[in-house]
Amino acid sequence: MVSQDNAMYLDPAIRDWVLMPIMAAMILVGILRHFATQLINTMPKSTLKDIRQGCALIRSRQLRFTTDIPEHAFETRRQFLMDAFEKNEYMKNPDAATSTPNPMQDPAAMANMMEGLKKNMLMFVPQTIIMNWITFFFSGFILIKLPFPLTLRFKAMLQSGIETRDMDVTWVSSLSWYFLNLMGLQSIFTIILGEDNAAGGMRDMQSMQQMNPAMMAAGAGASPDGHALFKSERESLAISQHTTLRLRGAELRVLELFGGGADGAAARRLNKKKV
Repeated sequence: MVSQDNAMYLDPAIRDWVLMPIMAAMILVGILRHFATQLINTMPKSTLKDIRQGCALIRSRQLRFTTDIPEHAFETRRQFLMDAFEKNEYMKNPDAATSTPNPMQDPAAMANMMEGLKKNMLMFVPQTIIMNWITFFFSGFILIKLPFPLTLRFKAMLQSGIETRDMDVTWVSSLSWYFLNLMGLQSIFTIILGEDNAAGGMRDMQSMQQMNPAMMAAGAGASPDGHALFKSERESLAISQHTTLRLRGAELRVLELFGGGADGAAARRLNKKKV
């Protein structure tokens, strides 16, 4: 605990000319980044082969989880899709099934790479300018004091740019205030711009993973035009079994409902034998 004699008092001008301007600048930069990202975003171009390929996979998945068709209809559709997947009839590039895809020769992969580069530039350039601005004009400033106690492990995070061992860990420097705003303004951006916004810095940091060539190659190999995806779907169809929930015993329920008399009794006896 810091005694009253050793307590520090901040000039109110620091709040008006340092604390609030940093926060306001980061909010404005985030809003500008959001609208700039919307301007550079391009709609993905899909060909007829791409749509046909995706619809075939969706059709197969829906067949595996459906419970409202007769068993013979399920088996007919399952065998048809398995044969089509084995012959690569729905693949965008059937010749790619026997060769390793090269992401540098795929126009879609190159477009995704350029999209990631542009988004990363929209993050790095403004944030670098703001960080240099804070470091140049407000280096060494103490801005706020947190109202709750913290351990010494938070000292390096909250007092960046302040080289002292005696200061209480709850004091926050100007550079640390920048990082706290970078990670904590997402709620304000959500109120201003909505849920799906590109203003938050954490979202842009996660998009940096697109810069990893190994991850890009893995993503290209796992794209819908990959032979492995159709092979996996065919294996899932091979082990899938027909199950009915609402159609099980439907004919017996109809006889019991409308047959009555001897027919209803016969239906009940038949139902007991099946059970």
